[in-house]
Amino acid sequence: QVQLVESGGGLVQAGGSLRLSCTTSGRTFISYTMGWFRQAPGKDRESVAFINRNGISTYYADSVKGRFTISKDNAKNTVYLQLNGLKPEDTAVYYCAADAPSKGFTWSRFQSPDHDYWGHGTQVTVSS
Repeated sequence: QVQLVESGGGLVQAGGSLRLSCTTSGRTFISYTMGWFRQAPGKDRESVAFINRNGISTYYADSVKGRFTISKDNAKNTVYLQLNGLKPEDTAVYYCAADAPSKGFTWSRFQSPDHDYWGHGTQVTVSS
């Protein structure tokens, strides 16, 4: 069983920055594809960023490209999401998710709402 724990959310003014962290349990973290997803009130969950198991390849939603950066530290069993240039529309609960290696690393997998493991989320609120 894999457990994911997010941290780093908070309240920030527009234009500000935050860094989210997602730490996982288990010795197989290095083999997982990891992603960040978000859900704003009254909206569907949205794919934000995705990173392959060795941390080399990434996907980003168009709405965050150039502002957010996903990274993976296999030595620390942690995936990060650096959020810069935050906007009020970035306000949401941000979730970390992990996929087993068999699920692959593709754009369609990034866009899928189904992932193997989920964290409980961390709130990001951006004030105008």
